[in-house]
Amino acid sequence: MVDESSMGGAIGGAPQSFSDRVLRLLERVKHRVATEPADREAAFRLRFEAYQKIGFLQRSDGDRLYDPRYDDAPNAWITTTFIDGQLAGTVRVNIGVGENAILPGLQAFADVLVPRLSSGEVIAEFTRLAARLSLSSVYPELAYVIMRPAFMAAEHFAADCAVGSPRAEHIAFYRRAFGATLWRPPRDYPGLTAKLACVGADYRFAREFIETRYPFFKSTSAEREALFGPSKVGSNRAGGEGLGAALVS
Repeated sequence: MVDESSMGGAIGGAPQSFSDRVLRLLERVKHRVATEPADREAAFRLRFEAYQKIGFLQRSDGDRLYDPRYDDAPNAWITTTFIDGQLAGTVRVNIGVGENAILPGLQAFADVLVPRLSSGEVIAEFTRLAARLSLSSVYPELAYVIMRPAFMAAEHFAADCAVGSPRAEHIAFYRRAFGATLWRPPRDYPGLTAKLACVGADYRFAREFIETRYPFFKSTSAEREALFGPSKVGSNRAGGEGLGAALVS
């Protein structure tokens, strides 16, 4: 989990000077999707360390935080962010299409997500956001850098809306950074000690505003395809049954 200092410090700066700092930092950053076993294990361990540090886990099994149903799903991408070669953060992206979509948020927020899926919307859900806490104090902008691949995924897969499940004290970060609004107030979330809210944004509407305010979220089609494979825009709406075949190269 990303601590409050890494979010609050970033939000407090002037948008332009803050964006300049992030753009400079990006010169030292590499994003990639964790597909190799070693990379996935590193992401699972980083999650565990970050969540355990803040007492966020109800119980611990070993030294990793791994969700087979959501991490191994064909619609899941575990993105990782490196600074100077060191793993700095990770976030999981799940793309949901149709009534049979596999989305973590359905565990607690089916009442708001199911109607959208049933109406044919493509949902990009961002979960398991975690940062290396030793770096978050050095780089106040780290939360934004870690979330950049998730923003890219929403564009790559032509998402209608972007969804997150933050703690109450992090709702402001999602509102300021992604134009999110509160869809459901905090409630119990399986496996975690804290209550989580459901926040979401109309991605197509919010994207221009976000990229204007934070130009470091902009990306090229080549950069997105390097992370997520050839663009599948248009095929995403074929229905939930064919999601795996439609989105996996």
